Amino acid sequence: MTFTTPLQRLARLALSTLLLMLVGVGLLTARPGTALAAEASPPVDSAALSKAVVAMEQLDQMRISLASTLEGRTEEPTIETMKEVCKPVGMRAIAIGKENGWQVRQVASKYRNPDHAPANAQERQVIDLFSRHPEINGLWEPAVADQGAGLNYYRRINVEPSCLACHGTKASLPAFIKANYPDDKAFDFTVGDLRGMYAVHLPEVQAALAAAED
Repeated sequence: MTFTTPLQRLARLALSTLLLMLVGVGLLTARPGTALAAEASPPVDSAALSKAVVAMEQLDQMRISLASTLEGRTEEPTIETMKEVCKPVGMRAIAIGKENGWQVRQVASKYRNPDHAPANAQERQVIDLFSRHPEINGLWEPAVADQGAGLNYYRRINVEPSCLACHGTKASLPAFIKANYPDDKAFDFTVGDLRGMYAVHLPEVQAALAAAED
């Protein structure tokens, strides 16, 4: 078994952030139909791009850590379990958005909460891309027309072993889910499946700063 020091993990995270940014820029410039104009000034500064990537990595680590608390439990999950394990992730996503003037959402095609359904064609296309290419961890896209200027960062969410307590087979779903989510789509997952993604909208710098000051 190989162990890494906190410094090594930080270095790897920094490298991953840089690679994701470079890949994102490559994806944007490789597709003329969705690319930003080459002569235009970037709508979001590079520091914000890096910060968004790191913030989503930290948010996903929080998700994994909270989900791991379900390991070894024999009792069936309840609504209180969801409040302990799932709700803090959603609340933290909202807080990250408010702190930075971004919009941060959790999105899934197989959703339990209808608010997590894809909001537009771009989100549906990115989820499809993630599902077909598990090697892609995150990518950047230009903001869609309804969002105005800016960029969108998408970061995949994978199913962890502990997630199956509430997202396994339909027959094994906890009673509180069957009672409270009659239109639930978030089941029949296996470990490693794409659960969904974090969607971060970064508006123009001026707009982001104004929102953060409110």
